[in-house]
Amino acid sequence: MIRYDTEIQALYRRYCLPARRYLKLGGAVLRMSREEYEPFVQHLAADAKAVTDAELTILFEGSWRERRTAAWLAAASRRDHFRERLGALLLESEVCCAGGAYCVALASFGTARDADLLAAYLDRYLRRPDLAYDQPTAMGALAYTDSVLHGDRASHFLQEGGLWRQWFQDAPHMHGDDGISAYVGGIRLACAVIDECADT
Repeated sequence: MIRYDTEIQALYRRYCLPARRYLKLGGAVLRMSREEYEPFVQHLAADAKAVTDAELTILFEGSWRERRTAAWLAAASRRDHFRERLGALLLESEVCCAGGAYCVALASFGTARDADLLAAYLDRYLRRPDLAYDQPTAMGALAYTDSVLHGDRASHFLQEGGLWRQWFQDAPHMHGDDGISAYVGGIRLACAVIDECADT
């Protein structure tokens, strides 16, 4: 159930709304000019340090705006104890527009458990070509995590006849080739932003 009470509204105004941050967490931050990017990262890093675990927990109960912001704040502050919550939210896919942020956060933590959570999502949602959820982002996040861990979890999905190739072929909203390099590249860039925030 999504919360809309006064407590979460206050946290939304504090952490999500300034400069419409919730809209910039994802692809938009990767396309910012240097003049816009540097203050954005500084403010994100400051809020990642300031937000409490209790506030993050509440934000994860909000709509997509709050959840997307909470995922980035958790990642930028290296709060990997939210890993299981992020994995559960990704698997539930209760709200739109937040799953990519969960994938970025899990990839930024970069452990075998994060790979497990991403693989669980893919195992469920690559069987659903009718759903245009976060399958490409999750596939990129898993492949990126593999590259960090020198693992091969993604190969199960990417092999000939694997779930990724079948989903890509059957999903009416997917076009072009079924390569994942663009998705891996996007995750790599997002994780670099998170690393910069964490080091600020």
